[in-house]
Amino acid sequence: MSFLSEEIRVVKEKDPAIKSGIEVLLYSGFWANISHRIAHKLYKKKWFFLARFISQFSRLLTGIEIHPGATIGKGFFIDHGMGVVIGETCEIGDNVLIYQGVTLGGTGKETGKRHPTIGNNVLIGSGAKILGPIYVGDNVKIGSGSVVLKDVPANVTAVGVPAKWIVEKEPDNIAHHPADTLDQIAVPDVVEEEIVQLRERIEKLEALLKEKI
Repeated sequence: MSFLSEEIRVVKEKDPAIKSGIEVLLYSGFWANISHRIAHKLYKKKWFFLARFISQFSRLLTGIEIHPGATIGKGFFIDHGMGVVIGETCEIGDNVLIYQGVTLGGTGKETGKRHPTIGNNVLIGSGAKILGPIYVGDNVKIGSGSVVLKDVPANVTAVGVPAKWIVEKEPDNIAHHPADTLDQIAVPDVVEEEIVQLRERIEKLEALLKEKI
């Protein structure tokens, strides 16, 4: 019962739309997480077929596909959830929030570790794709629609295709973890910042040319 109580608490904390504890039973992310916990235990006991059967049945009901081999920490929550895919060798830390359409996947037919490792207190926005055996550090925010193909350091916001990142705050000054703020909107525009820098360089070069002429 303590496990269920913890799952209910997480959903109530992460979704401001919820009005009562009983509504948790209507959340696809809740049932996907419960099903995965059961399937993962069976997977570790090498009951692979039964584990996959549970995960695929859960996928049919919820639209969320979590391989039973994936390792998931405490405080995990999938909001809305339709189209979320989490691969076999994926490792997810504590207090991670994922929105719909996210893929934590591989990039080919590699053997061994082939899916991402996600740190603690991470928020992954809608439609983001994190691919390959890469590492995403603690307190990271992945912007919606981003494609992450290489390691992401801690305490940054990663956006773009392919994703680039920027440090928004010093690590010691982080008041709220990204997974707690639920903020998918206030993310830096890395491309715009690069364009601004290029304009500034062009203006400086033009000024130097005028001086020489």
